Amino acid sequence: MQKIVIFGGTGMTGQCAVQHALLKGLRVRLMVRSEATLPDTFKGRLEIVSGDVVNLNDVANAIKGQDLVCVALGTRNDLQPTTVLSTGMQNIVDAMKAEGMKKVSVCLSSFLFFEPDKVPKMFTNLNAEHKKMLDIIKASGLEYRAVFPPHIADEPASEYVTAFDKSPGLTRSISKLDLGKFLIESLFDDQYTGKQIGICTKPSC
Repeated sequence: MQKIVIFGGTGMTGQCAVQHALLKGLRVRLMVRSEATLPDTFKGRLEIVSGDVVNLNDVANAIKGQDLVCVALGTRNDLQPTTVLSTGMQNIVDAMKAEGMKKVSVCLSSFLFFEPDKVPKMFTNLNAEHKKMLDIIKASGLEYRAVFPPHIADEPASEYVTAFDKSPGLTRSISKLDLGKFLIESLFDDQYTGKQIGICTKPSC
């Protein structure tokens, strides 16, 4: 049974990644700052380690002994400037290298496909932080999957489409369930290795 550690697994997308990893039969480890954020449905079904993604020792402890990594870090609704995501990404990369691990999926944003002046101003700070995360993972030498979703919708699972180095552009949203599923499934498909992947819901007609 393969083992996966998920960072950001108590957020909207992260919870869906956790759920799919469990459904797939993976042994799941989740790093959390506080167990108070842990959904009741996860209790007893996965391994919990306490820690903060900005602390390299905490991250190294979470990664030790794992096979795969999924990064679904977010700021929830906080759009203020931050370095937590990029610091966490660098710590994850450094810990993976020290452990000899290779495969990681990372949830970013389709705004990274835009020219900087086309990004809505309210998302400028977050997009800049996502760009730092992307630069870190691209320079890492790891077998990364960088996933760029559009609006993440609280909707039922559906069919989705992907494209390399661009948004598929067919719709402007992706179900949180489909995104969580893809973050896990992409780790088992080598066509996504080292790719920047746009994803969106497939139109119904």
